[in-house]
Amino acid sequence: MANTKSAIKRVQIAERNRLRNKAYSSAVKTLMKKYFSTLEAYAANPTPELKQEVQQRMSAAYSKIDRAVKRGVLHRNNGARKKSRLAKQLKQYEMAKTSG
Repeated sequence: MANTKSAIKRVQIAERNRLRNKAYSSAVKTLMKKYFSTLEAYAANPTPELKQEVQQRMSAAYSKIDRAVKRGVLHRNNGARKKSRLAKQLKQYEMAKTSG
């Protein structure tokens, strides 16, 4: 257990930051999962409405990832990798649709 006032305060701050970071990480993961599920639905039945929803979900996920990077929750390269995964998946479905 912490002995000094400053050590006690550091423990409290660390816990506060941990919870904030956890919230950001969780939100990023949730938005990515929603994006992938919407993308699956779009791949199964490509309609303009679903395409629009895919774009909206991608935008929301990009925004949350960028915010997490800005806040220091995610490393810059980690954020870039996540965004790349999102774009790559969409491009893969686009290529399959045009070739098939």
